[in-house]
Amino acid sequence: MRGKDEDTGEFLSPSRSQQRREALDVLALATQLAELEPGRLAKLPLPEHLRPHIAETRRITSHIARKRQLAFLAKQMRREDDEVLDAIRDALDAGGEAAKQETALLHRAERWRERLLDEGDAALAELLEEFPQADRQQLRQLARNALDERARDKPPRAFRELFRLLRETLAQER
Repeated sequence: MRGKDEDTGEFLSPSRSQQRREALDVLALATQLAELEPGRLAKLPLPEHLRPHIAETRRITSHIARKRQLAFLAKQMRREDDEVLDAIRDALDAGGEAAKQETALLHRAERWRERLLDEGDAALAELLEEFPQADRQQLRQLARNALDERARDKPPRAFRELFRLLRETLAQER
C-alpha cells in the first residue's frame, strides 16, 4: 500500500498504474536501444554497465529469450536515475534531428556538385559568393577532372572528391 500523508491527505508514492506506465516507458526505451545500429549506440550517453546487457539483447534472436532479455535490460535501466534515462531519450531525439540535418547537408552538396558540372564557372562564382572560404582552385580543378572522367568513362574519383570537398565546405557553414 502506498499510504497517505495524514496532514495533507496526499499519497506518499505513485500509484501502481503510474509505476506500470513508467516501467513500460523504460521497456520501450530498452527496445529502442536494442534495435539501434552499433555506431549510433556508441554515441549515446549510456552507463558502461548497461552496454553488455544491450549487446546481449542484440545477440539473442529467439523471440521468447529476447523478450526475457529485454525485460532484464529494462529492469537494469529502471535502477538508473531519471536524469540518466532523460539524457538517453534526449540524445535519441537529437540523433533523429541530427540525422535529418546530415541528410539535408548531403543533398545540398549533391545539388552543388551537379550545378558545378552542368553550369561551370557561373555556379562556381555563386558558390564562392555564398561560401567565400571555399578553395576556388581546387573546386575548379576537381570539376574539370570530374567532367573529363565522365567523358572518358573512367572511375569517378574526382567526382567523389568534389562531393567530399563540397560537403566539408557546407559543413563549415554550421
